[in-house]
Amino acid sequence: MMTEPELTQRVAALERTVQDLVTRLATAGPTAGPTADPGTGPDTAGPDTGNPFWALDGLKAQVGGTPGAVLYTGTVTLPTGEHYDWQYGHTVDDLLDADWTGYADTLTALAHPVRLLLVRQILAGTRTVAALAEVDGLGTTGQLYHHLRQLVSAGWLRTSARGQYAVPPERVVPLLIVLSGAHR
Repeated sequence: MMTEPELTQRVAALERTVQDLVTRLATAGPTAGPTADPGTGPDTAGPDTGNPFWALDGLKAQVGGTPGAVLYTGTVTLPTGEHYDWQYGHTVDDLLDADWTGYADTLTALAHPVRLLLVRQILAGTRTVAALAEVDGLGTTGQLYHHLRQLVSAGWLRTSARGQYAVPPERVVPLLIVLSGAHR
């Protein structure tokens, strides 16, 4: 089992690697399109290096000799112009040793079509209850408040100034990653 300082060093090394990859991506010009055949795996768009596993190779270089790690990262500019750069990683051991039942409420909060539509509208800039109530498919104001409370309670939304709702910055990329994982 890794000690806390060893884990801290590993995470710092992963952060440096991802930052290097992001820097290379930003200076590499246009990115390549999907490299996998539909239905055979995820798209691996990345820098035009000819290597569809550029990010994976960087992660492997950092965690060699261990059971592995999972790293998720993203750079996102929303339709509102807000921009987020974010990354986080876990060792495989930490993930497999965790109590997964503790994740149920967070995941359940997203497991409703109205809540997914709500989050999508909020990311696009529709942030007040009055404006959200005008969106087809979101139900009555009472139903809307019920769904908003569930999303706030699970941490996918927070209330901001003047009764507006927003996806917290630290949840934007994880939300999109969850959706990417659900995408078939």
